[in-house]
Amino acid sequence: QVQLVESGGGSVQTGGSLRLSCAASGNHYYSYTMGWFRQAPGKEREGVAAINNFYGPYYVDSVKGRFTISRDNDDGNTLWLQMNNLKTEDTGIYYCASAIRWPAASQVLRAHSYNYWGQGTQVTVSS
Repeated sequence: QVQLVESGGGSVQTGGSLRLSCAASGNHYYSYTMGWFRQAPGKEREGVAAINNFYGPYYVDSVKGRFTISRDNDDGNTLWLQMNNLKTEDTGIYYCASAIRWPAASQVLRAHSYNYWGQGTQVTVSS
């Protein structure tokens, strides 16, 4: 079994920064693809960024140039999301996810491609 635990969420004003972390444990392997998703109230879960050791990273267009996904190079069990120049539309619950298989590039930001999920961490951006 795999456990994912997010941390680093909080409340910031527009233009601010936050750094999210995700710690993976259990039977988690460096070959797994990892990603960040978010869900705003009343909206569907949206893929934000993803990375694995063969390709990527991938970003949704709305965060390109502002967010950076990275992963530790030792065992691949820590994932980060550096979020800069935050906007109110970035508000939501951010989830860490892990996929056993390597999704096709067209599917890497789709929730159905992922097998394991964390509980989420709240990010609130106010003007």
